[in-house]
Amino acid sequence: MSDVNLKADPSSCYFSSSSSSSSSPSSSTSSLTSSYSFTSPFKDGVMLYMVYLSKEELQRFKQLLVDKNPRPGSIQITWDQLKTARWGEVVHLLMEYFPGRLAWDVTHNIFAKMNQTQLCLRVQMELNDILPNLEPEDLNPREVQMSLEEEESDKIREYKLRVIEEYSTIWNKTISPGNQDFFYQDIHKHEMFLPYLFLPTRPQGRQPKTVVLQGVAGVGKTTLAKKVMLEWAENKFYPHKRWYAFYIHCREVDQVDQQSFSELIAHKWPGSPALVSKIVSKPDQLLLLLDGFEELTLTLTDKPADLSEDWSQKVPGSVLLTSLLTKRMLPEATLLIILRFTSWGKLKPFLKCPSLITLTGFGSAERTKYLRAYFGNKREADEALSFVLRNTILFSMCQVPAVCWMVCSCLKQQMERGANLTQAFPNATAVFVQYLSSLFPTKTGNLPSKTHQEQLKGLCYLAAEGMWKRRWVFDKKDLERAKLDETAIATFLSVNIFQRVVGVEDRYTFTLLTFQEFFAALLYILCFPQRLRNFQALDRFHIIRLIAYPGRKKNYLAQMGLFLFGLLNETCAFAVERSFGCKLSLGNKRKLLKVAALSGEFAPPTPHHGVPQLFYYLHEIQEEAFVSQILNDCHKAALIISKNKDMQVSAFCLKHCQHLREIELTVTLTITKACRLGLDSVSFTETEGNDRCALWWQDFCSVFRTHESLEVLAVTNSLMEPDAVKVLSTALKDPQCKLRKLILRRVHPTMLNEDLIQVVTENRCLRYLEIQGTEVRCEAMNFLCTALKYPQCYLQCLRLEDCLVTPNSWLNLAENLKSNMNLKTLMLRCSSLDKFGTYYLSMAQLERMSLENCDLTLISCESLISSLKSNKMLTHLSLAENALKDEGAKQLWNALQHAECPLQRLVLRNCALTSDCCQDMASALDKNKNLRSLDLGFNSLKDDGVILLCGALMNPDSALQILELESCQFTSVCCQAMASMLLSNQSLGYLDLSRNDIGLSGTRLLSEALQKRKWKAKVILSGHSEPWQPMDGHNVTGPGLPKDPHHVVASWDVISEVPLAPYYQRIYFSIKI
Repeated sequence: MSDVNLKADPSSCYFSSSSSSSSSPSSSTSSLTSSYSFTSPFKDGVMLYMVYLSKEELQRFKQLLVDKNPRPGSIQITWDQLKTARWGEVVHLLMEYFPGRLAWDVTHNIFAKMNQTQLCLRVQMELNDILPNLEPEDLNPREVQMSLEEEESDKIREYKLRVIEEYSTIWNKTISPGNQDFFYQDIHKHEMFLPYLFLPTRPQGRQPKTVVLQGVAGVGKTTLAKKVMLEWAENKFYPHKRWYAFYIHCREVDQVDQQSFSELIAHKWPGSPALVSKIVSKPDQLLLLLDGFEELTLTLTDKPADLSEDWSQKVPGSVLLTSLLTKRMLPEATLLIILRFTSWGKLKPFLKCPSLITLTGFGSAERTKYLRAYFGNKREADEALSFVLRNTILFSMCQVPAVCWMVCSCLKQQMERGANLTQAFPNATAVFVQYLSSLFPTKTGNLPSKTHQEQLKGLCYLAAEGMWKRRWVFDKKDLERAKLDETAIATFLSVNIFQRVVGVEDRYTFTLLTFQEFFAALLYILCFPQRLRNFQALDRFHIIRLIAYPGRKKNYLAQMGLFLFGLLNETCAFAVERSFGCKLSLGNKRKLLKVAALSGEFAPPTPHHGVPQLFYYLHEIQEEAFVSQILNDCHKAALIISKNKDMQVSAFCLKHCQHLREIELTVTLTITKACRLGLDSVSFTETEGNDRCALWWQDFCSVFRTHESLEVLAVTNSLMEPDAVKVLSTALKDPQCKLRKLILRRVHPTMLNEDLIQVVTENRCLRYLEIQGTEVRCEAMNFLCTALKYPQCYLQCLRLEDCLVTPNSWLNLAENLKSNMNLKTLMLRCSSLDKFGTYYLSMAQLERMSLENCDLTLISCESLISSLKSNKMLTHLSLAENALKDEGAKQLWNALQHAECPLQRLVLRNCALTSDCCQDMASALDKNKNLRSLDLGFNSLKDDGVILLCGALMNPDSALQILELESCQFTSVCCQAMASMLLSNQSLGYLDLSRNDIGLSGTRLLSEALQKRKWKAKVILSGHSEPWQPMDGHNVTGPGLPKDPHHVVASWDVISEVPLAPYYQRIYFSIKI
């Protein structure tokens, strides 16, 4: 499945470059990989490099393509097909007329004629990448055009004219909030993607047969689907495709007990049953748009045997719809499915290889444009825009066009009254309070006060029940349970809070999902005086669903939760009482405080939710005492800052996490003062958003000065501007900052500037610095070397893993580290130190050293002998993943035989060792009484080597306590020697035998030996199924011995009683004794 996200910026290169000749591919292709990998909305599409052709270059490409003959006897592309084709349509034509690898060969040939060398390279790279999965030529035939009689052609033209008439007004007036001044604006960027909805994708290089358009309610999904129908009828949508398009709403399937697919289509084409059958008999030419799954009441069938392949067979609606979705019926048809996020989980199991496209609604630029167009007056527009930009949650909600209009309408009313917008709307929820209360009939109208109260409670009950149960369509029984009579229904229909489901009697929905979310939240602050408990209590289960909703990437209850916390704001609650004419209870506020405060730590976020949902809620309530109580026990926060609203709510909440110990931070948001960009054409209000983001970043970083318990900062996958790095560095260098660990993983190399490196010397508390997966350029390494020489550098541990560093920089680092007497631990990994290993191994002040996967050789081992003899401090050494081989290891064992060697832990994991070095190892273990821990995992020691090792450990004076032999390729043959060793050795406390084929006989031998050990009352047995993670700190320190030696993690008897089975013949254990 390909997952695609439509970016909001209409100036993005993926559709603007083909309409501009300002840049040629020669200059832009060098950055092609990084560009389309991250910004393209069609990241799995093929031939994305075509987007970099200018208008003139694309035209030249098409002219050369016309001259290409696919193959003898095949149909040639015509200029009429290519003349107006955009780059995406050109890709389609290439795939259809030049099947298999021919499309890439032709493209490469044309680029060569155009002297586009770099694009030729990209074509070849892509072809090499997808060639193994590319469909053979004979599996991708050209479509055969259906032969039609003149009368049939006339009927098709009539159908298209009806479609044009029906969809020429794209938006549905019924979704507008019902006021006369509703102002509509197209979401232009959605229309720009129409030619690319079915772009061929990897790995097969073919057009997806199922495309899912998903997004929040009201964002324009149905509008885009109807635009597809309109463009198809006007011969603009994939004009070279011989498609027959049909828009099918689920209610058309839901409201009929049984019908065939041909009958369903015939309803749209009355009087033409023969033509319908003729069209349906060519399913590869069917384009089916399926919408309205949120209104579906039937249940999709999960029984494959019930599904039907026959499009003429009458079947129940559930069977018909499921058969279409699963491609059991009409597998060659192309589906365009329109969904809300809330319906994706229900449909996902039924879809085959869907291509996902997320519609985001109004982007930032479009929201700004809308506000300016709505107000007209520049002063008013500036004031409104400035206010909305200050409230990023409200600004993000404006991505839905109807909500954007509602916000503008409310702001205008307050501005006309001369009110202060900040005081009138303390949070985003307050805007909805004003708008919806203006629709709702109050006691000042024709209704008695009691009737008004009952209607409001019934409406809120209906909304809440629907939210918890994921129901968006309500029938007569639902309304009766909510005690909403016909008068109430008529009232809500008249003010456009409800709307009737088209074509179905007695079924209703809220006009906007936002209305349902608001009234659902309102239920939990309403007062019910007649009850013993005067409010609708939220239990712990429902509160947790609102805050976390475990197991989901995106909480569909998030907006309801936001409204609930917003309504609990005292100013907002007072506005509700006044405007809705109802009494409120804040009883649930105490329950929220009790449950939410138990959250403690916030786990790493998902890509869809970079900031804990609770942070947004707490920012919405805007009551500092309440926020401080909930966040009092928050010790760790993992945050992905990708939007302004993420920054604003994080800065607000972190200030109240007074006991915060660790922050894991990813920043992909550009943080800089917009006024510094020098864009004269951009007014102050547009740049204010960036300026405010810079201020929120300052607030965010201030926690490093104010929170004394904050000791760990991990910055990952981030790119920050120099200004942003300077703000962070200034906070970390502050005398009040108590940070002890600074971790930089996969950050942009420009972040390693002088400001950030100076933290090493100016922060007197910093003890640990880790840089991982990052290019450390010469300038950055010079800064680091300079810092390490300073006496004020109190760093005790330096870890550089998988960093791109020049050889000279490695040498400079080694020379400068020698003068740093505070450094006790050095950890280097994935670094080429074959020539410089001796410099690091000779550092006399180090206590722990890890040089893993550093290309160390036999020469390095020779220098290590003298180092180990003279070094009185080094107690932990890891040389894992270096090809030391037996000769190198033998020299290590010789060094270990010296009594003065202080080494306590040695890691030689995956060092290409065999049993040939085990005799020297045994001699070293027999003489060395300091070594306590030895890791030999992932070496081919086999049975002979393990037997020699066990012989050395038979000595009662053996000092070794931890032995790791994971995946050392031994069998049950050595288990007798191992059992004897276990009976005589009194020091060994941890033995790892995982991923070795000791079989049932070996297991029994070890079991019996462990049971006979008289000096241990119990044994500890634990499964070792986790894959080995290199250099996570465990390699250097090793596994700790259990504090309670009598604790049984898993009884050995339980394991030994497993019935003999093929599965049991291969068992991997980690045995702790």
